[in-house]
Amino acid sequence: MSTDEDFVAELRTGALLVATPDLTGPTFERTVIYLVSHSDGGSLGVVLNRPSEVPVHNVLPQWNALAARSQVIFVGGPMRPDAAMCVGVALSGRRLRELSGIAPIRGPVCLVDVDAEPDELAPSLRGVRLFGGHAGWAPGQLENEVERGSWFVVPGLPDDILVPPKVDLWFEVMRRQPFPLKWQAWHPGDLTRN
Repeated sequence: MSTDEDFVAELRTGALLVATPDLTGPTFERTVIYLVSHSDGGSLGVVLNRPSEVPVHNVLPQWNALAARSQVIFVGGPMRPDAAMCVGVALSGRRLRELSGIAPIRGPVCLVDVDAEPDELAPSLRGVRLFGGHAGWAPGQLENEVERGSWFVVPGLPDDILVPPKVDLWFEVMRRQPFPLKWQAWHPGDLTRN
């Protein structure tokens, strides 16, 4: 079975932080966070499974056509909720470093400048997800949270960014892990309801 030390070793840009059942509270309970950056200077990520009710077309209408279904702004985390961040997935074979307005993260996943021209980027992108806010950690803070058992650290897939509406991403990510971590997918969350 994976240990907290194993999970710390897996921390890297492009990894997923999956809230353990011990992490309760409205901000991060059953969240899946994509690590946009992780270094000695700290970490930054976006919550992939907290859609808001705010349509993309109400805030950034120029991005509506490229926005992944459900075409709403997602709550990326508790920090800077008024600041927009756009994460995209490039089409196969695109050279991200050659595209203006795109900063590669890992594989086909990239940060997209919300001030860029969507029509110019559309031929290179499968889709984007827009976030209001992000989650952030000071140097060493995330490692401490992982060591305390707050997060499972697992590989991220590009499709996690664009997951369709009504998919329980927490369950799906845990279900695809090797045993025995896979068993966590069926954790009831609230043990008093078991």
